[in-house]
Amino acid sequence: MISKHILGLGTAIALVLSAPAMAETTLKLATDSGAKGSPSGDALDRWAALIAEGTGGEVTVDVFYQNELGSQAEVLDLLVAGDLDMMINWPVTSYDERLGVLFTPYMVTSWEEAFEAYKPGGWVNEVLTDIWADLGIKFFGPWPEGFNGIASRDKYAMTPEDASDLKIRVPAMFPMAESVQALGYQTATIDWSEVFSAIQTGVVDGDGANIIYWDYEYFRDVLDYYNQVKMQFITGVMTMNQGSWEGLSEDQQQAVADAATTVMNEAFEQAQERDQYYIQQAKDAGMTYIEPSDEELKGMAKTVREKVWPLMEDRVGKDIMDQIRANAAEL
Repeated sequence: MISKHILGLGTAIALVLSAPAMAETTLKLATDSGAKGSPSGDALDRWAALIAEGTGGEVTVDVFYQNELGSQAEVLDLLVAGDLDMMINWPVTSYDERLGVLFTPYMVTSWEEAFEAYKPGGWVNEVLTDIWADLGIKFFGPWPEGFNGIASRDKYAMTPEDASDLKIRVPAMFPMAESVQALGYQTATIDWSEVFSAIQTGVVDGDGANIIYWDYEYFRDVLDYYNQVKMQFITGVMTMNQGSWEGLSEDQQQAVADAATTVMNEAFEQAQERDQYYIQQAKDAGMTYIEPSDEELKGMAKTVREKVWPLMEDRVGKDIMDQIRANAAEL
């Protein structure tokens, strides 16, 4: 009788030892912009898969797409509070106005400059790492989309005089409105969900500050022109709650960071290809794509820097703006 119990116990132990190890940690990863199947949604899935692979299944990741956990501000609240572990997000500056560094106009002017500035060890990366750390957030790097432009209906502008007749929607993030106004446009802050109807009904004449993907994908039926003024290099950020980060082992931290770097590097290559693809898609759909000359871009950059950078110094601090002036692209 005893021997049967011993044999049964031995069999049970053997089954437990031979069973696959259960994941020790589950992280929650979200985005504030992008449904499943969108470029940012795919990036979430990729980051999650790389983490699981890199930790041998010790860490798994639950993914939440746009609006599944709340609005842009609400999801950032969850990240800062530690109720959400990781994000690819487009932060609102209401948390810390220094996050406006992300939207500094004409800070970089080419993909090559952007990669060198934003990659781990790059000067913009180091600035953002310090800012996010003050919020209790670990910053890995960018999730780049590309250079933005101003999309409009019926007419477009290449001079401040022409721009003065156009009212352009901008997101509620400093210094987006200030940058568009510096080129002579009127601006209006309108919630993303209301932009289509606002353009359709003439409340505004177009959408500013977005890469061409968003204007083509969402508003191509009400827009005629896309003027790639390259005012900002638009990028999401790959972040993690510091407490969640410290809750991982060193090997797990390395796997999460390596996975983030892989996604970031892939995103730079994919974003350039995607940008060109959507430029062509927009043209095929009947939108006129305008690419200012180098001289025109230099004139825009000079005007915007002179008007907006002093305003930024009041918000982000002289030390940060001194770093930007020392490292920003020469005109």
